[in-house]
Formats: sequence, C-alpha cells, structure tokens
Amino acid sequence: MVTQADENLLSVGAAGSRFGLPYFVRGKSPAMLGLEQTIADIAPTNIPVLLVGESGTGKEVVALEIHRLSRRWNGAFVKCGCAGLTTESLLARLNCGTGDSETGPVDSGSLFLDEISQLDSASQSRLLNLLPDGAGAPPDNCLSARVICSTTRNLEDEMRNGRFREELYYRINGVHLRLPPLRQRTEDIPALLNFFLKKYASLFERAEPHLSSTTMDLLLRHTWPGNIRELENAARKIVALGNEKLVIDDLAVNEASKVTEAGPVSPGAMSVLGRSLKEAAREASRHTEKEMILKQLERTHWNRKKTARELQISYKALLYKLKQLGLDGSEPPER
Repeated sequence: MVTQADENLLSVGAAGSRFGLPYFVRGKSPAMLGLEQTIADIAPTNIPVLLVGESGTGKEVVALEIHRLSRRWNGAFVKCGCAGLTTESLLARLNCGTGDSETGPVDSGSLFLDEISQLDSASQSRLLNLLPDGAGAPPDNCLSARVICSTTRNLEDEMRNGRFREELYYRINGVHLRLPPLRQRTEDIPALLNFFLKKYASLFERAEPHLSSTTMDLLLRHTWPGNIRELENAARKIVALGNEKLVIDDLAVNEASKVTEAGPVSPGAMSVLGRSLKEAAREASRHTEKEMILKQLERTHWNRKKTARELQISYKALLYKLKQLGLDGSEPPER
C-alpha cells in the first residue's frame, strides 16, 4: 500500500508490487556487485546509512532495498523529502517516539531523509537532538527508526562552508555508500532497460518492444547525464510511442547539442555530428571520467589507494584507467 501524505512525505508498508514501488535491479558491473554485497552486509544492522550520488542514480531504490533486507522489513518505510522542510513539520507527521504517526509505526521501520543537505540550520540542530548517538538503546525522546539519508552534494564541502553541522554529519554517516553514475556501469544498462520495458509494457498494456542491435549499441554508448531516471524515461517513451527510432533521434540531438552548445551550426555540420555521435559520446565519457578521477585525487591529496576506495573500484582498475587517460596519479598534472 502506498499513501501520499503530502509532496514531502511518502510512507510504504513492507509489501509492494514489482512495478508499483521502486525496484532494485541486480547489476553486473564491478561497482554494483561490490555495492550489493555491502548492502547485504549492513542491512541486518541498525547502523545509519548515508547514500551519496548524482541525481537519478537510484538512492531511494537502494534505501528501500536496505529496508527490505533488514530485520525491520515488516515495519513502515517512511520517505521524507528535506527540501523546504522544517523539523517541526516532520515531527508533526511522525509524532516522534510514540509510534503513533500519521504514516505508520516508523519507530519499528526505516526513515529515509532524502536530500538531507537541504535542511536549514535550525532543522539540522533539532534533528541532531532526535538521533541516537549509537551508544546503547536510544532514549525515549530519540528516533528508534533505522535512519537512511541521501544527498547529491558533497557534505564535507558543505561542512567546510558552514552549511552543514559537523555533529549531524557524523551522526548520519555510519556507513557511506557512493552510488556510481550510469556512465560508469554500462554493463547494467541491458538489465535495467529490460526491466523498464517490461514495466511500461505492463502498465500501458502494450507488447514488450524488442530493440534492434543498432538501438542497443547507441543506448550503451550514450552518456546518460540523467542516469537511471533518464534511461527509464527513454524506455517509457519507446513503449508509449511504439517507435524506438524517435527516442534514439532525441538522444542523438541531445548529445549533439552538448557538443555544439557554444553556438548554432549549419545543417551540414549537424549531419557530420550525427554521423560521429559515437565518437562524441566516447570523448564526452572519457572527459567526464578523467575530471571525476582528478577531482577525487585532489580530495585525497593524490592518495591512489584511497581514491580507488572512494570511487568504489579496485586499485588495479584505477591504475589501468590512469594509464588509459595518460595520467600517473602520483602528482597533479600540468594544466
């Protein structure tokens, strides 16, 4: 059962249909295999979890999977969007500590605070007082629900800039899980696409489309700036329109527009860009990957082993990528 209390709050029970609630699709990429193992390890515990990743990478889906695999699976899963939310309104809905909330017995379930970085300073202080410090059983005035938070922002930068409380950060950051963007887990695209095509074929009562090899090749090479959410939207349009070519053309135009964002181009030049879409997509992906690795190396003061851990790849994989990108990684490159 799904109930919508308002635009910020969503509560679901333990049961849910495969296509009705966000559904965790198993991955094949090294990054997701490692993440899934970590999820399985921490789910039975009560340790707070912080999910970090770009928009559209599936943070809510992972939060639900942690809840499903936990000992609290038969309790409520309560999602609360933190954008524009005051702690007072949150407490009014959850009736903290009594188990008698508007949305169900959250104290015996899991509380998912989406985009925790968007809480204002006063709300952060109030929330800090409600979260147990991890020493023994939580006091009566604390939340006893399993707390899972998500953010698209770098909370360490937010702390340094005085926008996020350090105490709250360490209270919610029991386990830090970084969700990889879709461009770094292209091995998982076929399974995700198959799931979404089945989902919308069922919802729209249409035959499930079977995509051509050319279409699959283009989908695998697209950079997916909107991540899984963008892939789902593409699958939904393919089913709704019954024409994969229209959707692929849209992706091609969007990809080409990124290459030509400096200004308009002639029809002839656009034709050339259309023919070289694969090359443009590869180059964009390499550039994004290089910038991400460099940024992480800078954050770790060029500690390659720590960088590999933060990027959730093996040390050997990082060294291979550095070699591919023409980087050594032991010191900053000249720019």
